Amino acid sequence: MERVGVQLGDIVPKQTISHENLRGKIIAIDAMNTLYQFLSIIRQKDGELLRDSKGRVTSHLSGLFYRTVNFIEIGIRPIYVFDGEPPKLKHRTIEERIAIRKEAKEEWISALEAGELEEARKFAQRAGQLTSEMVEQAKNLINRMGVSWVQAPGEGEAQAAYLAIKGDAWAVASQDFDSLLFGAPILVRNLAVTGRRKLPRKDVYIEINPELVELKRIMDELGITRGQLIDVGILVGTDYNEGIKGIGPKKALELVKKFGSIEEIIKTELGEKFEVDPLEVKGIFLNPNVTDKYEIKWGEPDPEGIKKFLCDEHDFSESRVESGIEKLMKGSKERGQVSIERWFS
Repeated sequence: MERVGVQLGDIVPKQTISHENLRGKIIAIDAMNTLYQFLSIIRQKDGELLRDSKGRVTSHLSGLFYRTVNFIEIGIRPIYVFDGEPPKLKHRTIEERIAIRKEAKEEWISALEAGELEEARKFAQRAGQLTSEMVEQAKNLINRMGVSWVQAPGEGEAQAAYLAIKGDAWAVASQDFDSLLFGAPILVRNLAVTGRRKLPRKDVYIEINPELVELKRIMDELGITRGQLIDVGILVGTDYNEGIKGIGPKKALELVKKFGSIEEIIKTELGEKFEVDPLEVKGIFLNPNVTDKYEIKWGEPDPEGIKKFLCDEHDFSESRVESGIEKLMKGSKERGQVSIERWFS
């Protein structure tokens, strides 16, 4: 199974919030992870991606446009953060993900040939591949929407956490917990999910609301430091190491509190079970490759530019795009009013 970030949900205290709680907040978002989500979920019934008349994939653009419009409409100010060069230890994880997507594509084709559309769609959702061209298209659209984005030198989630640490963002939005290990003071999960979510392969729906996760609260309630939280993550497994088989978050927390640190755990028989140097992994989280050389720029949306890009170039519905632009313009105007009110308050 593909690993997606460190999984600490069983031990991390979370607080359910509403989107209204996030009104006026600047939130840093891992752009690449978000675009992959769109390639997974925005598909036709047979699992095929949305495409324009020239056969170019548009699922990522559709998701990015309408989700960003929704953020702006409810008063959230997103900053999309794009990945740079990943750490060397992540290369194996990347290769695993490529292999999984290749296998999923083969299963998708087989299911289509067998006429099993539900199975086909399931496999197709794991087969999406994000290209450099798609990334550039996303940046192009973000610019036309007047929204800010940042290019990270390394991991996007590390840079997003750095924005939050510096106070340029209030929180990081992600479904996993890596940003906390990178030092983000606040993590928001389920940011883009509203209402109900269908459980995979079941006719069962569960209520989903945004969740607030605070690093200080985690450390206070669990009685650990950020360094020890990183140690827990290393034991469970991250994008840079497999973790130790049979050790979940609760057991990992117990071990870290018993021995004090990963450095001490290495001295036990467990130390022989790490396939890579856990101290190197810890160093990635404590000293990530981030930059101060970024500029947070908010501009006015360019309605004509958006329509030309989405409708003329990629065959989007003009009426739907215009509706989105109206919401975008209204939200942008309200954002400006909030900024003026804060300046004089």
